[in-house]
Amino acid sequence: MGFAIYCLYFFWDARWLLRKAAENGYATAQFELGVMCANIGGVPNDYEEALRWWRKAADQGNDLAQFCLGMMYGEGLGVPKDDAEAVRWYRKAADQGLASAQFDLGMMYAEGRGVPKDDAEAVRWYRKAADHGIDLVHLKLGVMYEFGRGVPKDDAEAARWYRKAADQGLALAQYHLGVLYANSQGVPQDFPEAYAWLNISSAVGQHEDAKRNLEIVTGRMTPEQIARAQARSTELHKEIEARKAKK
Repeated sequence: MGFAIYCLYFFWDARWLLRKAAENGYATAQFELGVMCANIGGVPNDYEEALRWWRKAADQGNDLAQFCLGMMYGEGLGVPKDDAEAVRWYRKAADQGLASAQFDLGMMYAEGRGVPKDDAEAVRWYRKAADHGIDLVHLKLGVMYEFGRGVPKDDAEAARWYRKAADQGLALAQYHLGVLYANSQGVPQDFPEAYAWLNISSAVGQHEDAKRNLEIVTGRMTPEQIARAQARSTELHKEIEARKAKK
């Protein structure tokens, strides 16, 4: 009980100090105070207060506050849902190089939310965000190249982006990559490699498609190939987990 009371006092003291700094016009403090108002455990979400502080920080050019305002308008949290306003704030943060805002702005263009649907513009923003190593961005670029959305269809480029996301442990990208290897799309046909990626994807319960395609691929392989594919799958899984542990 004593430790819990200490933590509570510490929390309120930290919040008091943040408020003082925020009231003195420090943009970072204003942003952090907005975060505390929005989602600190044990404290009721106060979206209106969060928005008030984020607006102050955003008006000073704080990219994270601008991004948060975009999310609030995009989700309708504390304000009426307004995709055009979400795009406006995402763009401010994206223009400053914030990868999360660049990705979300790309999504808005891909889905035609708050702006006319424009796959080429979506790809442009995805590419900016991709330099920051976000797995979902790599997946989205893979999809755009595989299906020729906003760019000429290019299976080899799709495989390259899927591999980047798959190496980070994104199951849906692992599934797509496995299918490309099975169907000789953008990569040489390689059933053991297809098996390895589909097996990893299905193991984390991504979706039934991975399991179904794994069964199809398995039916086309010899026992020796299956044994080699299982070893490859184990190898890839260890590499992915080791990569995650370094983050």
